Amino acid sequence: MALPPFLSSIIGWLRAGYPEGVPQTDYIPLFALLASQLTDDEVSAVADELSETSGDPSSGQAIRDAIAAVTQGEPSDADVARVKARLAAGGWPLASPDRLRSAT
Repeated sequence: MALPPFLSSIIGWLRAGYPEGVPQTDYIPLFALLASQLTDDEVSAVADELSETSGDPSSGQAIRDAIAAVTQGEPSDADVARVKARLAAGGWPLASPDRLRSAT
């Protein structure tokens, strides 16, 4: 199923920020950041796309584990800052969801 343009652009930013793929250490802060910007359904769609395109079955489980961890606690501020910097370098605007949606 094709993603809406807004979510496709998020996948593009993730791939630009993480051209070699998202390391498992960044999944929890990444999904905490996404959860603060997107709806639960949007986060799930991004997670599904990342797990399908990773080519690594363990990535899908790591993504599911990260989403579960985000709902149970908060990542450290340093981890979130590291992920924000990585995404910003890939062109992620780190704006509110409404501004992101209107930019696509």
